[in-house]
Amino acid sequence: MRAEAQAHIDQIDAAMALVRRFLDWDRAVRRLDELNNRVEDPKLWDDPKQAQSVMQERRRLDESITAVNMIGRERDDTIELMEMAEAEGDESLVDEGVASLAALAERAETDKIKALLAGEADANNTYVEVNAGAGGTESQDWAGMLQRMYTRWAERRGMKVELIDHHSGEQAGIKSATLLLKGENAYGYAKTESGVHRLVRISPYDSAARRHTSFASVWVYPEIDDNIEVSYNESDLRIDTYRASGAGGQHINTTDSAVRITHIPTGIVVQCQNQRSQHKNKAEAYNQLRARLYERELAIREQAANAENATKTDIGWGHQIRSYVLQPYQLVKDLRTGATSTAPSDVLDGDLDKFMAAALSQRVTGETVDVEDVD
Repeated sequence: MRAEAQAHIDQIDAAMALVRRFLDWDRAVRRLDELNNRVEDPKLWDDPKQAQSVMQERRRLDESITAVNMIGRERDDTIELMEMAEAEGDESLVDEGVASLAALAERAETDKIKALLAGEADANNTYVEVNAGAGGTESQDWAGMLQRMYTRWAERRGMKVELIDHHSGEQAGIKSATLLLKGENAYGYAKTESGVHRLVRISPYDSAARRHTSFASVWVYPEIDDNIEVSYNESDLRIDTYRASGAGGQHINTTDSAVRITHIPTGIVVQCQNQRSQHKNKAEAYNQLRARLYERELAIREQAANAENATKTDIGWGHQIRSYVLQPYQLVKDLRTGATSTAPSDVLDGDLDKFMAAALSQRVTGETVDVEDVD
């Protein structure tokens, strides 16, 4: 077997093993049988909400199990054909087999990530909040670059992007911004991006052309719908109104239309200023608050504190999840998984799938990697 073909086979096997581990394969197969039996029971539809939940779980399990079985069969068939071709010395057929394995490995990676997006809110739209760290213009410019990066990532996936809140930097970039990304599995993919992001570059704002290190934090939390109940006491909220900043027209800049809500027990602060109406901004701020409280509960239950750590630690050295180096060499390195890219320009233009996939896989395996940060 050619080394190239074996590498594809190993990639396929690793991807499918991870899905089997995530699903708890034997339990998942038994559960699918149970769900198939329940669907055949006419009484199930007496409760439409429960029926919908059962159908969704059944569909997810059926898709994942079917994908693993299908890829396994295609893998075995391709290997058998390649072994026959090698025995007969048919190099062209072997080449076709290698190409088929490469395509199958790519499909296995796609199916793996799809199977891993089975969290309670993974299918939901998502908020992405970016905040500049200490450092003035440098960090604010970096925060603006991150805002654009997530906008481009969402656009690449055909998602709709809404700017919910925006505070411009003093000279460049942003102090903070909140995006709402609307699309399938938006939260499931983006949730691993929560944390501190570090940039190293020759500063365009330094006349001496020295290298600067800048930090910005990212917090990702899901948009929630009316099917998810989130409770809080109105007495625990402090609601402030203020004048919107930045471009927006004569009305939006001359009235106190922007709204900020603080949840006093947790210290969660949300704000919205993109609408002309204070009423609409308040409604959107309430949506954000419910989403933040829900995400907080998810983090507690799933013991996934990445998003929480982004705001509970300093936005600076020792807390970053990823480093982006533009000078004197080109490298992006994730400090949780070890995933790297030597094309920072592509990453900053939204090419993030590799990093998201590695982080999602790590959540399943629980394996930590000893990764040294870059200079």
